[in-house]
Amino acid sequence: MPPVFPMLTVLSMFYYMCLRRRARTATRGEMNSRRAIESNTRALPINVEIVQYAKEVLDFSSHYGSENSMSYTMWNLAGIPNVYPSSGDFTQTAVFRTYGTWWDHCPSARLPFKRTPTTFCSQDYVELAFEEPVYPTAVHILETYHPGAVVRILACSANPYSQNPPAEVRWEVLWSEAPTKVNGPQARQFTPSIKQINFPTNLIRLEVNSSLLDYYTELDAVVLHGVKERPVLSLKASMIDMNDIDEDEDEEKYGCGMDTLNKQFNIVALREWPSNGYFDKLPYELIQLILSHLTVPDLCRLAQTCKLLYQHCCDPLQYIHLSLQPYWARINDTSLEHLQSRCTLIQWLNLSWTGNRGAISVSGFSRFLKVCGSELVRLELSCGHFLNETCLEVITEMCPNLQELNLSSCDKIPPQAFNHIAKVGSLKRLVLYRTKVEQTALLSILNFCSELQHLSLGSCVMIEDYDLIASMMGAKCKKLRSLDLWRCKNITENGIAELASGCQLLEELDLGWCPTLQSSTGCFTNLARKLPNLQKLFLTANRSVCDTDIEELAANCTHLRQLDILD
Repeated sequence: MPPVFPMLTVLSMFYYMCLRRRARTATRGEMNSRRAIESNTRALPINVEIVQYAKEVLDFSSHYGSENSMSYTMWNLAGIPNVYPSSGDFTQTAVFRTYGTWWDHCPSARLPFKRTPTTFCSQDYVELAFEEPVYPTAVHILETYHPGAVVRILACSANPYSQNPPAEVRWEVLWSEAPTKVNGPQARQFTPSIKQINFPTNLIRLEVNSSLLDYYTELDAVVLHGVKERPVLSLKASMIDMNDIDEDEDEEKYGCGMDTLNKQFNIVALREWPSNGYFDKLPYELIQLILSHLTVPDLCRLAQTCKLLYQHCCDPLQYIHLSLQPYWARINDTSLEHLQSRCTLIQWLNLSWTGNRGAISVSGFSRFLKVCGSELVRLELSCGHFLNETCLEVITEMCPNLQELNLSSCDKIPPQAFNHIAKVGSLKRLVLYRTKVEQTALLSILNFCSELQHLSLGSCVMIEDYDLIASMMGAKCKKLRSLDLWRCKNITENGIAELASGCQLLEELDLGWCPTLQSSTGCFTNLARKLPNLQKLFLTANRSVCDTDIEELAANCTHLRQLDILD
């Protein structure tokens, strides 16, 4: 037994010597690696952070201001701050058109689309271009009045200043959050924690939801921080978050690539369909009802599970009402082509915000409507900058049952194209906010579309004589219930008199920022006496409104719920 202990001692000493040698080797290796890193660091340029303000406002969905001035317009977001860090209502800021929830409860409010994912709550947007493409490290939003409207920040792979258009435009969500109530209207610098992306960008998009605000939000400037070289992903960014395992959440919140959605649309028969389980025993109508609660991506995924559910998910009855606005960054010609066979019975279609930067072509849009337009009753195309005269011609020819058409902020449509709308005599709702519609085309529309109940002409700056337009409305549009004349520049008491006499069913009238209307002419008193059904009346920025006008409204318009006389 005694010889064992010397052997253990020898083994222990040998093990100790091996550990020491390994430690020395590792230390030399670490030192050599550190020297190599330091040497490489000295050889490479330092990745300096670039700080830049927006160079240009490229696109937006709405703004409070006029098309012919800078006050309260989105264009104020370009350049250095005008107001910040001051708080308050300043004309040099960017202001969207709406706030609060009362816009959703007025007579002109539209019914929401079903199947809108809960993660999509955006109501407006603005896109900003910066001088230098960078990998974003921070985005600062300078909010000067009633902050808290921003709900999403996105980055685009396309360089708006590049001479060569990219083969594919990719959008990535940097940050997203549900609307939150901010205590107090004071100015703040909003700097959310953004996601790292793998491409440089100089195109940033802000999406807002103002439903929880007590007044208009005002934005002063946007600051983009970033580096020219792609940064190494931090350990925190590279770790897998269990929440990211949810494919639906990952795609809707972070991934805006079009490939995934198009692959889902283009489902083909699987080689071996799995068993249908117990679904064969359920009534067809019950399965259809269950599926009607799924979002479009979920419906496409479910179609890959078995033959029975594939047939249910591709049934045109599932696509009677279809809103593609939540997926605007992923919709292109291929998407529309894959959807054609499913949308032969579609009645409501929302393509707002989609198709820009070449994603949807005129031919792709036309092919879709030629197959799917016969039953369309409602068509939402807000901010569809791919639309041209050919598109409007196709709409009027392929959609004979159309009752609602929204072309809000489609400012690329040429003036002469609007003449085609007059062919759709069944129209009940027409939204032309911020379009280039001219007087001749509009008179033709009013003459032939006598069923109109809701008409929006806000910020239509190319109409020369609003009195003539109002006279035509009074003569032809007897069923009109809501009328938006926001910032119409030349309507007078004569036009108001014709309008009030002929459109006595009006429940909503927006005459905000109409400088040619004066209370001394009796125009507001005339409105109050002849339009007893008014529920909403905007006389914004009209400093001539007097006590007599308010008394007449109180006495005659007993249903009035919303009155704006802010000056």
